[in-house]
This record gives sequence, structure tokens and C-alpha cells, in this order.
Amino acid sequence: MLVRESENPKAVIVLIHGAFEHSGRYEWLVNQLNHNGFHIVYGDLPGQGTNKGRRGFIKSFDDYIVTAEKWINHALTFELPVFLLGHSMGGLTAIRALQEKQYPIQGVLLSSPALGIHNVPEKPLYFVSKVLNYILPTILFKTNIHSEMATRNDAFYARDLADPLYLRKVSVRWYHEFEKAINEAFEKINDYPEVPTLILQAGEDLLVPIDQVESWYEKLSIQDKEIKIWENLYHEVFNEPERDEVLTMALHFLNTQLVEEKQEG
Repeated sequence: MLVRESENPKAVIVLIHGAFEHSGRYEWLVNQLNHNGFHIVYGDLPGQGTNKGRRGFIKSFDDYIVTAEKWINHALTFELPVFLLGHSMGGLTAIRALQEKQYPIQGVLLSSPALGIHNVPEKPLYFVSKVLNYILPTILFKTNIHSEMATRNDAFYARDLADPLYLRKVSVRWYHEFEKAINEAFEKINDYPEVPTLILQAGEDLLVPIDQVESWYEKLSIQDKEIKIWENLYHEVFNEPERDEVLTMALHFLNTQLVEEKQEG
């Protein structure tokens, strides 16, 4: 777990990264949020980055939820308002964590949340993978996911290609746990708490089907919710050339919740 403290903190953000990547790819965002008065609690999820354990493997999606809970509990020790910010699979992790347990948080930011999967395996391969999930769950397969599919920011292409922490293979268990978590995010949608939620969704998302994100959003019954679809932006909206605009909207959401909390207090 990492903690980056702001000199003049007004709140804490628990930042949960996405699949295949790691916390080190969020340096720009962490710096910007720190500058704007937010402590950041984050780290690498199990099987990814520098986290101990078998790379690309999890026993259960609950491994991610348990890790996120540790970060949330640490964030709460600052005795400041706490927000969740989850990107892609990190967004799915935030959703599933909130569906399983109530936390005293101020708001949730979901960046292109992984509520669906593009390019699913063809039926014969999918059937084989389900068998392997039981008899050989640790076997790894190439992800076939490249930076060009996630962002139009050229600076990340060579960086990710040379990054030894960037996952290029994941286990069959990981895939089926990921798929199961997506299904549960829909099945348990009524368990999602009444907490202000903003979805920042890429308009040209090559990794997550936008219609799945919109479907989940439409079914979400909370009062304070908003979705912004950024036309032409790829999956990693906080890495895109237009990321300053995305950050501005995110900060507006965060600061609005803080103002409302003061008024209610």
C-alpha cells in the first residue's frame, strides 16, 4: 500500500488501478490530485505490479475486494472525507466492494468501469477455458491487450512496452473470476449504496462495451448519479490527450460533494 499525502488535505481518495497495469502508471493523476488537496491511498492489486504472489493469478475476485477494503480502512484513519476512484477493473472492484459492505464514503468516481468485456473467447475456446479453470487454474494465456487499444497518448506506448510490471499474460482463473464479478455487479445492483457516483466513460472504448456500462448505469437506482461519455476518447480517460478536461470534471464532482457535506454538517 502506498500513501501520497497532500500539504493541505481536504479529503482522501482511494485509487484502484485496472487490469494488467499497476499503480506506477498513475503518477500524473496522483500528482494532480495531491496538488488539489487530496491524500491518495493506493497500491498494486494481487497478482499485479509489485504485489507479492503469482503474477496474473487470483484465487477469487474477492482478493481484489479484500485489498481495496484495506486501503479504504486506512484512508478512514485520516478522519477526512473519503472517495473511491476506480479505473476499469478497479472500477468493477469498487462497485463489488460497495455491494458487499457499507463504507462511510463521500462519493465514487468510476473511470471506464469494466462492466463488460470486448473480444470474448470463441465458444470452443471458452469451453476449454472453463474446464481448465477447474483442473489447471494457474495456466496463463496472452492478454493480447496493447497500449494502443487503451489510450491515444503516444508517450505510453514505448513506456508500457518496456515496462516489466505490465501484465501480458493472465490465468484462466483470473478471466473467469473477472467474468463472474461483472455478472455479480449486475445481479447485486440493488445492493449498491446511496452514495454520489460519477462515471467517466470513454466514447471510443475498445476494451469495455459502452452499452454494458450504460445498461448498468440505467439500472442503478440511486438518486445522485451521473454519466459522462467522452466522445473520441479511448479507455484510459485519465491518460488521454484531453485528460485535463477529464480531471476538471472529476475535481468538480469531488469539490461539489465536499461543499454539500459542509452544508449538511
